Amino acid sequence: MTRAGDWPQAPTRRRHARPPRKRPDPQKAPWWRVGGRVLSGFVSMTVLVGTGAAWEGYQVVAAGVTTSNALADGPKSSGKDQNILIMGLDSRLDQHGKPLDKNMYDALHAGDDSVGGYNSNVLILIHIPGDGSKATAISIPRDDWVQLSDDSCQYAPCKGKIKQAYGYAYSIKKNKLEIDGVKDEAELEQRSREAGRKAEISTVRNFLGGVPIDHFVEVTLVSFFQIAQVVQPITVCLNQNTSDDFSGADFKKGPQQIDASQAMAFVRQRRDPDESLNFTDLDRTRRQQAFIVSLVRRLQDSGTVTDPGRLKGLLDVAKQNIAIDDQLDLASFIKRASSLSSGGMTLFTLPVKDFGQNSEGEDINIVDLPEVRTIVKNILTPPKTPEAGAATAAPPPTPTTIAAAAGITLDIVNSTGQSGLAKRLQQQFATQGFTKGDLGTGAVLTTTTVTYGRGAEAAATALAEQLGLTATKSTAVEANAVRLTVGTDSSTIGPLAAAAADSANDTETPTTSVAPVSATAVGAKAPQPTDLSTMDGTNGIPCVK
Repeated sequence: MTRAGDWPQAPTRRRHARPPRKRPDPQKAPWWRVGGRVLSGFVSMTVLVGTGAAWEGYQVVAAGVTTSNALADGPKSSGKDQNILIMGLDSRLDQHGKPLDKNMYDALHAGDDSVGGYNSNVLILIHIPGDGSKATAISIPRDDWVQLSDDSCQYAPCKGKIKQAYGYAYSIKKNKLEIDGVKDEAELEQRSREAGRKAEISTVRNFLGGVPIDHFVEVTLVSFFQIAQVVQPITVCLNQNTSDDFSGADFKKGPQQIDASQAMAFVRQRRDPDESLNFTDLDRTRRQQAFIVSLVRRLQDSGTVTDPGRLKGLLDVAKQNIAIDDQLDLASFIKRASSLSSGGMTLFTLPVKDFGQNSEGEDINIVDLPEVRTIVKNILTPPKTPEAGAATAAPPPTPTTIAAAAGITLDIVNSTGQSGLAKRLQQQFATQGFTKGDLGTGAVLTTTTVTYGRGAEAAATALAEQLGLTATKSTAVEANAVRLTVGTDSSTIGPLAAAAADSANDTETPTTSVAPVSATAVGAKAPQPTDLSTMDGTNGIPCVK
């Protein structure tokens, strides 16, 4: 079976063979993948938000930034909260699909424009609360095996590594455009990238449980080395002595100042002579997060954001290698994101359940989807403790029986990304006379619909009227059956609102909350791949593995 992924992508890399009972080694990856691409996303973001109130003449900078309408659809945050998705692409081209300068390739030792693809190897969701409290960054491991956007596949089931949604959709769209006769290279590149952006955003949104994504920043391979040169030396901290001939890393335990070349080794290290350290991709993610914290602090302490010469150099790098959604007002965003530049940020790395391989023999991360969605929900909207004496909400009124529902099966598809909603609604509508049908989970949709098969029109119409909707006949629905597909607008539909506000998990509700493990812990307390790890960006330079 042909998949969209059959189009050229970055070469597949396998983890090394490992002794029994040991966690798998991380995938091989040349240093630029981490030092250039992985950090490029967050470094470019840091350049943008780290300037804070010192940003002047931002209109000039914004003029060179690629804008996109890939976020035209999908739920958005209510109030003043903002969620920004950072996507770092596995590409050795600039935002316009053009090769980098030869000097850049020579400096990076990354090969040339003939290698690389459009995988989103960096995926970070930044949450900026509207009340001015501490910001949050959630890193999503790139190899998590997930349901991809339908635009990313030509055939079902549409499963893949979360990073692949962009590249698959890009390839499908570009191939279609070429078949349709589009020859202009600039048009091909931008329209194909738009398809990739939409697919990646949709995939991430669905994976995280339908979280709103208000803005995005996309970056390609940029001059991490040049950025580090501008702000060096940078202080980092290690929990133990460590070295690595592959990356050139050679660091001592404790805090130390490093230059641009050492910074690349710091973020690319993937092994150590002491095999018990068991470096993984998630450990490198934590290294990168620690470096980001250190870089932000250096930007503040060095006065870079107030030095016109240094600031211009940083901004020039940023604007040449990013794309943003067309609704992102840089001036307003930077003003509201001041908490990031002051280090007021907590960084999380989502856990994986296990390591495995897909049918093509590629290494993947196996995840517990209900657990991941619960973690994200609790991070973004922590459960509130009822105030003493607070009145208990009255239960919703008992629904009126629908006479036409007798003998009609009601299937419910939960397309909200909110765990447990379908099961609660099944119980609710069973009291109205419907026979319990199938429960399913679909891609996140914004609109709730009612469709029906032969013989179920009266029941479907009565249900739809109750919800303020219109029922539609569909050959995809079996005879004597009604299908209720619940979208994110369910919170505004009276009969659905109570269940939408307090849904339980359909099948695998985590029995306990997931306690985060410190990303800076050592020894037996050091975070494992199965741990949700957290790093505080406020209290000094973090020490990591």
